[in-house]
Amino acid sequence: MADGYRGEQIIHSLHVWTNRIFTAEARRRGEKINYLLCSSAFKKTLIKEMKTIAQIQEILQHTGIVPVIAIESASHALPLADALLEGGIPLVEITFRTSAALEVIQILSRERPKLLIGAGTVLTIENLKSARDAGAAFAVAPGLNPEIVKAAAALQLPFMPGVATPSEVEGALSLGCRTLKFFPAEALGGLDMLNALLAPYGHTGIRFMPTGGVTTANLSKYLACKGVSAVGGTWLAKKEDMAEGHWGEILKRCKSSMEIVRSVRPE
Repeated sequence: MADGYRGEQIIHSLHVWTNRIFTAEARRRGEKINYLLCSSAFKKTLIKEMKTIAQIQEILQHTGIVPVIAIESASHALPLADALLEGGIPLVEITFRTSAALEVIQILSRERPKLLIGAGTVLTIENLKSARDAGAAFAVAPGLNPEIVKAAAALQLPFMPGVATPSEVEGALSLGCRTLKFFPAEALGGLDMLNALLAPYGHTGIRFMPTGGVTTANLSKYLACKGVSAVGGTWLAKKEDMAEGHWGEILKRCKSSMEIVRSVRPE
């Protein structure tokens, strides 16, 4: 089975499910169904209403890596997406660290429906709302802000806050969060710290997405940890490679990284 195929199956099944609901609602209102609208209309419905954190979690678990991208130019959006998809990675986190982020999310959501788009470095409610409206299917933050967690729930946008301490884990649990970004992973002690957190909290069903200092050198060790759903892949698409159009290098990193994932988590 080709890399990324199972991830595409999951996303396709969600599309079909949402399309059924979309057309059923149209029938309920007595409207004529235009199936040509489904390619765009059900995408928005899927993102805003249908996607749940459990569905996101399934894709994370299968893919093992979430590319975390700070992209400087909207012109890089499509070649980046194509390199990720060809490399077997059907999702991406576009961080709000650059002024191009929102436009990139809009472009990818519209032009590359096979790619699951997430927004990263979501620090404000304005970030959250604009990401959702642009087409993001999930959002991630480096820290735990209860107000943003509550706003994400109100918007029905799956949200993964960042944690670094037991107190923050408990705060996230109290807000109903079970998928958490562990950041900055290596600076906090890496797997030793992660396992220390899982000891008292693993039974709650939490899953971590370690980000920060994860590379191909330690990727397999993180993926072998039962409490890890996926890792944040900051090494996959470097700013200088995107700036210079080295899409082939990015593709190679995606493929080699997914080979590591499959060696730890076979199809």
